[in-house]
Amino acid sequence: MVVSFKRRMLVQLLASAAIASPAAAQGTPDQVAATPTSSGQTTQADVPQNSSTTDGDIIVTAQKRDENIQNVPISIQAIGTRRLDQLNVSNFNEYTQLLPSVAFQSSQPGVTTVYMRGVASGGDGNHSGSLPSVGTYLDEQPVTTIGGTLDIHIYDVARIESLAGPQGTLYGASSEAGTIRIITNKPDTAGFYGRVDGEVNSVRSGGIGYTTEGMLNIPFGERMALRVVGFYQRDAGFIDNVPGTRSFLPQPGGVTVTNDQFVEKDYNDTETYGGRAALKIDLDDNWTATPTFLYQEQRSHGSYAFDPKVGDLEVQHFYPEYRKDRFAQAALTIEGQLGNWDVTYAGAYLDRRAEQSTDYTDYSEAYDSLYSSVGGLAGYFYYQDAAGNTIDPRQRVVGRDHFKKTSQELRVASPADQPFRIVAGGFYQRQSNLIFQDYQIPNLGPDVSVNGYTGTLWLTRQHRVDKDYAVFGEASYDLTPRLTLTAGGRAFIYDNSLVGFFGFGRNPGVDPEDGRPYTASPFNAAGSSRTGLASCYLAGGGTLRDAYLSGGDTSAFLTTKDVGGIPCANLGVVKGNTVVPKRADGQGVTYRFNATWKPTDLLLLYGTWSKGFRPGGINRRGDVGDYDADFLTNYELGWKTTWLDGRLRINGAVYQQDWDQFQFAFLGENSFTVIQNGPDARIRGIEMDANVSAGPLSFTASGAYTDAKTRTDLCRTVTCAGDGSDVVAAAGRRLPITPRFKLSATARYTVPIGAAKAYLQGLVAHQSSAASDIRLSVEEVGTGRLANPSAEIGRLPAYTTGNLALGADWGKYTLELFARNLWDERGQIARFIQCGSCYQRPYAVPITPRTIGLRLGAKF
Repeated sequence: MVVSFKRRMLVQLLASAAIASPAAAQGTPDQVAATPTSSGQTTQADVPQNSSTTDGDIIVTAQKRDENIQNVPISIQAIGTRRLDQLNVSNFNEYTQLLPSVAFQSSQPGVTTVYMRGVASGGDGNHSGSLPSVGTYLDEQPVTTIGGTLDIHIYDVARIESLAGPQGTLYGASSEAGTIRIITNKPDTAGFYGRVDGEVNSVRSGGIGYTTEGMLNIPFGERMALRVVGFYQRDAGFIDNVPGTRSFLPQPGGVTVTNDQFVEKDYNDTETYGGRAALKIDLDDNWTATPTFLYQEQRSHGSYAFDPKVGDLEVQHFYPEYRKDRFAQAALTIEGQLGNWDVTYAGAYLDRRAEQSTDYTDYSEAYDSLYSSVGGLAGYFYYQDAAGNTIDPRQRVVGRDHFKKTSQELRVASPADQPFRIVAGGFYQRQSNLIFQDYQIPNLGPDVSVNGYTGTLWLTRQHRVDKDYAVFGEASYDLTPRLTLTAGGRAFIYDNSLVGFFGFGRNPGVDPEDGRPYTASPFNAAGSSRTGLASCYLAGGGTLRDAYLSGGDTSAFLTTKDVGGIPCANLGVVKGNTVVPKRADGQGVTYRFNATWKPTDLLLLYGTWSKGFRPGGINRRGDVGDYDADFLTNYELGWKTTWLDGRLRINGAVYQQDWDQFQFAFLGENSFTVIQNGPDARIRGIEMDANVSAGPLSFTASGAYTDAKTRTDLCRTVTCAGDGSDVVAAAGRRLPITPRFKLSATARYTVPIGAAKAYLQGLVAHQSSAASDIRLSVEEVGTGRLANPSAEIGRLPAYTTGNLALGADWGKYTLELFARNLWDERGQIARFIQCGSCYQRPYAVPITPRTIGLRLGAKF
């Protein structure tokens, strides 16, 4: 019966999408026509508190100007205040469900990589991986970070804009495939008001969750106002850590362990809390300064993925798992006029600290099997305590990342009512990450530990800095009142650097390589003399390994001042008696050309040719070469139409994108992330959205079709051998992660009941299946076996989910009963393995099971 119901819902969704579907601009009039402000301000008057309809226009600032979304000649969707509230959107996963061109991978809250229009190779979410291909902005400031998209809590937000296609002209390096902008409501001098909201919910097969949120708008006279937001949210757990055992060689007499002390039901709960404050100061009639501050902390426990081989929503993990992600941003926006030109300055400083512990028993299990011929891990890695006794080889990874980001932008815009208009400016940003990854084995002896880190088998401690400089501009000219040509460009320079240490320590017991005998002074705890201290730089040039093999001095290690406590430096460039960062830099130009034709006031047609880029960089494994920038060229035709006196809007776009030598990340030797430039790819697609308002009924639908394929072979190295022996994915292979189809539809019916307005609202979303990995043939480390990652990790299956809400607004109060994931679909948003040879245990990250809850709100 449930299957039949889902099929009927899907058929209705597809039928509506046939009229509505593929999506360029959402057209949902979530806001009543607002007074244009460059900051995207929405006042209490802009959004009627008791209205259940969605009449009006959305004003967006996607092109750095205030414009009606129907007049913006790019593929853009905007989810406004009313729809965000109506759908109870509070986090990244919930609003991206409504954006048909957006896909993402996530292993847990705060660890998410975003993709748009199929520009996804998979595996890009490493803390020192490629820069993102999709930019994220909070108001005027970029908050894109290397370590995953900030999962900013959504409350008191004016709108979320999704700009598909390269946005490299106005938004820069990390907007190669698109940009997502979160625009907050700004302080309002019109009067004092506020709101509070609360929610309690129950997750099927899980626990109880709840949320409290509040906002105050406080004016201080006619020229100053303060707006503050606070929130606390607890997401209930729904994955169980169930009892299990693992056995390790040598057998008999090996080690068998249990996870009894970590067994827990619903152990993947998350707490999110924080707040925002914005102060608007009208310096005079022409100039306004808005300083803002954001703080958010997220504490997650357990694993958000389950092991299908163990059971539905179950895992067997053997060490504590948690993540604490906290970030703070101080920002300043100054807006004003010089003559009749608009001037905007936007600056920000972001500080993000993430700490986590991850169970890594799967690595121990996999490699114990791989090295079974030499006694497993105990025989190959010499896992021994200080007395020489074989120990339990299980590992956990303790990681810390400290991100800092400074951005500055100054731009000017000529009057919008003139036939010739320009937007131009300069941009600078510097972001850094202090990386710490400690692979720990309890009771590991000092002779087989990283020097100075007893109990640590492998250490990564590095400092990464990415700097971007750019000047940009766009000019538009109205050839006629109905025809406009636009040309824009961005000249950029990027300068990225990396320095530090990675690898094993120095073990006075083992050196099996190069045919040398086992002596008292070789290098590493593992069966390799090429990583870790073996590759550290020495005074006078060369590495420890070079000196050992030539009989030279092996004691004069070099280090670096940029990282902190490391035994020595093996990633960087020797300069005198120190090691300085290794650098990768480049420069170039991206562009955008657009023609817009409005044959009538209700119809807009446009064509765009644009180019975006993503900077190159340095592999954090120093013995692997650098990777180059990749580029995306977009060809697009789009339309925006308005019908029935504004009550019906249908917008869409078709496009082709050429992705040249895309950056591809994968787990290489020692399960260490390696990035190389892969093949070229071709992406074709169509996206549409529509909305209609018919009295008490409002309906929206959006959808996207994406056909993304490689043009050339993906090989084990940058240069293919030519005989096909090293091909891991042949030309014509579909790119992973992005589903071929993604559709959603929302309907809301409102009816007056006495003094109240009651409503019934439903949402249905569907996405087709997608590969989790592009590779079909990989030589497994240590065995020579050819693994098929795509098949062994498994596909992301297609799924359809639905939400339902019944509620009422009366006066200043709201009450709603809701159900999310109505038929408890086990949709999967990511699949992964813990290490490069852990194919025996693929994990699946599910959407939250069916959740039923009650929500209350009050405005004052």
